[in-house]
Amino acid sequence: MANAVNKLSAKRVQTLSEVGRHSDGGGLYLVVDAAGLKRWVLLYRTGGRRREMGLGPLGSVSLARARELAAEARSLVAGGVDPIEARRTQPEAAKPVAPPMTFGAVADAYMRAQEASWRSPVHKRQWRQTLEVHASSLWTMPVAHVDTEAVLRVLRPMWQAKPETAQRLRGRIERVLNAARAGGHRSGENPALWRGHLDFLLPPAKKLTRGHHAALPYSDVPSFVGALRERAATSARALELIILTAARSGEVRGMTWAEVDLAAAVWAVPGARMKGGREHRVPLSAPAFALLAARRPNDVKPTALVFPNGAGHKLSDMAFQSLFKRAGTPDITAHGFRSAFRDWAGDTTDHAREVIEAALAHAVGDATERAYRRGDALDKRRALMDHWATFVGSRTAGSET
Repeated sequence: MANAVNKLSAKRVQTLSEVGRHSDGGGLYLVVDAAGLKRWVLLYRTGGRRREMGLGPLGSVSLARARELAAEARSLVAGGVDPIEARRTQPEAAKPVAPPMTFGAVADAYMRAQEASWRSPVHKRQWRQTLEVHASSLWTMPVAHVDTEAVLRVLRPMWQAKPETAQRLRGRIERVLNAARAGGHRSGENPALWRGHLDFLLPPAKKLTRGHHAALPYSDVPSFVGALRERAATSARALELIILTAARSGEVRGMTWAEVDLAAAVWAVPGARMKGGREHRVPLSAPAFALLAARRPNDVKPTALVFPNGAGHKLSDMAFQSLFKRAGTPDITAHGFRSAFRDWAGDTTDHAREVIEAALAHAVGDATERAYRRGDALDKRRALMDHWATFVGSRTAGSET
């Protein structure tokens, strides 16, 4: 009985990511390589030999066209003609020319190959948006033809106006072009390379301002917390816990009861919700423990949010804006309290820098140093957070000892 044909669908062809050969039947295969690039091949036998004939990359040859090419080749085999030899002896002018692999096709393949290692769907959307929108002029270009001037046409309009976006985009273009070279679709130097190339053609980008969030001076935090504790709103309790734990706003707003171990006085934030992608244990000071214990319902559901809004969903960062306005500090941010904590700890305490940075879930030292420092200094961080809780619980900084 003849082998089944047309096994693949157009959707399946686009979503396949497993490295190897994927049969459509009749000797036609879609090959996915280690770089995530895809190409069509036809396996057949002639003269007692097994042959493999390339039919072109997926970015240039659709499933329907691959089936047409395979059918034409199989007809030649049935007539005793080796299609590879026929192609070699065919006059150059008569040979079909496969459309070249485009930058967009390589980018699609690279993103599919890498998405399993990306932490969230947001990362995937950001990659696609920066490449499809900001690098749209490259998308349909043959990837082998992308040169320095083409890359500069993309980067120059935003290099000073949107420095962070521009630098991310340059790095992503560089990676796509590296993947194209690894897949044999281009050769030569990478025109998106920064050091030793674009750094001579573009001015130094403006320094990024990431991480500089408006913050209260740490000396004003105790009076702010004192006023905050007079408010009963869920947003007030969430903000208070942000301050007491020096956590990021999103970590507290997405906090569930499954993460809270009141018996051990520890909040364990899963790696999936952490900026660094690793679990972060937060020691709960006495005020933080009391705040959570008071909110914990008797029939607690592990997946329930600790600080839901009125509709039962996660609080928005905007929920804190009214609290800041009432306090007469409309320009500060929830994230700024991490800066206040860092300044207080560095200026007024003897806690080790490594412990302070660990409390903020910052990586300290190089990869080798971190490999040997396997613990998370929980006990030392508990002492630090108890010290901080004592400070913020006083109405004035002068009462802190």
